[in-house]
Amino acid sequence: MNLNLYGHDGAWLMVDCGVTFPKPGRVAADGTVHHRGEPPVQMADPAFIADRRDRLAGLIITHGHEDHVGAVPYLWPLLQCPIYTSRFTAEILKRKLAEFDLLHRVPIIEVDTGECRQIGPFNVQWLALTHSIPDPNALMIRTGQGNIFHSGDWKLDDEPLVGHGYSPNTFTTLAREGVAAMVCDSTNATVPGHSISEATLHRGLSEAVARAEGRVVVTCFGSNIARLHTLARIARQTGRYMGLLGRSLVNMTNAARAAGLWESGDQLIQPSHLGYLPRHEVLAVATGSQGEPRTALRRLAAGNHPDFELEAGDTVIFSARAIPGNEESIEALIRNLKALGVNVITAEDAEWPIHASGHPAQAELALMYQWIEPRIAIPVHGEAEHMEAHADIARSQGVPRAMVGRNGDLFMIRPVPGIRRQVVETGRLGWQKEELIRVD
Repeated sequence: MNLNLYGHDGAWLMVDCGVTFPKPGRVAADGTVHHRGEPPVQMADPAFIADRRDRLAGLIITHGHEDHVGAVPYLWPLLQCPIYTSRFTAEILKRKLAEFDLLHRVPIIEVDTGECRQIGPFNVQWLALTHSIPDPNALMIRTGQGNIFHSGDWKLDDEPLVGHGYSPNTFTTLAREGVAAMVCDSTNATVPGHSISEATLHRGLSEAVARAEGRVVVTCFGSNIARLHTLARIARQTGRYMGLLGRSLVNMTNAARAAGLWESGDQLIQPSHLGYLPRHEVLAVATGSQGEPRTALRRLAAGNHPDFELEAGDTVIFSARAIPGNEESIEALIRNLKALGVNVITAEDAEWPIHASGHPAQAELALMYQWIEPRIAIPVHGEAEHMEAHADIARSQGVPRAMVGRNGDLFMIRPVPGIRRQVVETGRLGWQKEELIRVD
């Protein structure tokens, strides 16, 4: 889950407001919420900023994943500030707020990529990056004391299939302006090399579906609209009909349609029709890749899904990675599927890639530090080992300082006690860059 606060000149800016799902055996405290029969969720404690909500200038949502947007319906009544986000993320947020009868109370301001907004004392620019969901944005947060680059979740995908791409020039330009600190995604900081492109998955998924003789069920993260487009094309190529099993998948595709991100040729059939089709004509996409309770795939494995029952010879494809902590739930789910005689294909089993991560591996992190040239690296969004590995990468790219913290830590970025600033001419083009000199 993500909830970040930036403080400057007596005001605060919040970036993201997400949830996480408690791991088995974890006892949740006050952050546990039950709503309309849904499983419990956990979120950050907002007490600090709720007590100062008159100084909260706004909330920015960088993209539409649950760990970045899911807590908004629960916490907004305590915050009561305007929300800034992209069109696609706004569509997702509106559907969540409507379930809580908050839709017409919450001011949502849609922002285009590249646009700048003055939010209290913060001048914020939305910057194009790629991720496993449409329209993710990094942020350049400018203040009179210094600038912060906040990456959000990202990868460098030259063929993202859906949504905007990215330009290296966007980030090298920021370096010329000067970046005091880079707050950056650490999820894959222990993974060598470069993440693979979403476009490379067509071959692996197509071959897996083409070889299957019975029904095919693919489970993936529902927010990955590009993956759904790929599966829809494969359904057409293999003579199958595609239907969606799970509310989150339906909500995401409806949001994509509303935002103009769903291809008109990608036709879906009602899930209730899937059970009446010949088995070799079915391609269902189901929620539950992490073994979550009450998801569509769990119900199929238990034989109690209302639309159809899996039979021996059917195939289930896991087009997703196991999020750390979910391994036991996924293994139990796979055992149940195999007990039914279902063929199971995971990313580890497939001959060709069937899943692409949405986060930067080590080569991408190194490249971003070369582009941005921040004075301070602040790794976030990962376990301790990921953030420490991230800090090592930053130092290897010449970043003078890396600050690794824990949830709830407060970092003072500017002004730095005992540091004097001076502006010098530097670089081949003679741009201005700020240098820090320790005063002893």
